[in-house]
Amino acid sequence: MEKDKKMAVLIDGDNIPSKYIKEMMEEIAKYGNPTIKRIYGDWTKPQLSKWKKILLENAITPMQQYAYTTGKNATDSAMIIDAMDILYSEKVDGFCIASSDSDFTRLAMRIRETGLSVIGIGEKKTPDPFIVACDKFIYLEILHKIDTDKEDTSTPTEKNKRIDVITPKVIKLITQTVNDIADEDGWAFLGDVGGLIQKKQPNFDSRIYGFEKLTPLIKSTGKFEIDQRDSHKGRAKLIYIRIKD
Repeated sequence: MEKDKKMAVLIDGDNIPSKYIKEMMEEIAKYGNPTIKRIYGDWTKPQLSKWKKILLENAITPMQQYAYTTGKNATDSAMIIDAMDILYSEKVDGFCIASSDSDFTRLAMRIRETGLSVIGIGEKKTPDPFIVACDKFIYLEILHKIDTDKEDTSTPTEKNKRIDVITPKVIKLITQTVNDIADEDGWAFLGDVGGLIQKKQPNFDSRIYGFEKLTPLIKSTGKFEIDQRDSHKGRAKLIYIRIKD
C-alpha cells in the first residue's frame, strides 16, 4: 500500500518557513510513512531558535551544519551527502525534498534514476528545473489549514484558497491528456487522466486553483462531460470524462 512506503524527509531549514511544517508533514503522510525526518541548518543562528518547539512536536531531527565560508551553502551539501547515504542504505522507498532551491535538481534526478520516487515541496518561487525533476511537486502556499466543513468545493471561496487561475493553458493540458488516453467514444477514466497530467506537469494540483479535487475543477471549466459509472467491485463510482463537442 502507498501509505506503507517508507519515506525519507529532508528539509532545507534555510529556506522553508517554520509556519508550514505541521501542514507539510500531514501532507507527506498521504504518500507514505516518513521514517526518516531531518532538517538542516546552522542552529547556532538566533533566527532558527523558533524551530525548537516545532521540531519536537513533529519528531524531526535537527542536523547541525556550520556555514564554513561566506557565499557557500553548506546546508545544501550536507543534505545531498545524507540523501546519497540514505539512498545506498536501501532503507526507504522514496524521498521528500523540502526546499525552494534549484540546487537539489540533480539530486532528485539521481534518486529517480534508481527507481525511487521523489516528492518536492517548496514555495511558488521554486525554479522550474527542480520542479520537473520530481515525480510530484507541492506548493507550500496551498497547505494552510482550511475549514471546508459543509463547504461546496465546486466554487473557489476565501476558505478554499486559490493561488492561481485556470488559464487556457491548463484547459489545453487537460484536453490533450484526455485525448491521449480516451477510448473510441472519447471517454477517459479520470484516475488515468490525473495520473498522466501529474507525469506531464509535476506541480499540477487542483488546490492551486481553489478546488480540493480534480473533478470539481474540471466541472468548473464547462468544457467536459462527466459520467459516473458503477465499478466492477461495486464500491465507489468510477468517473469518466469526455471533451464536449
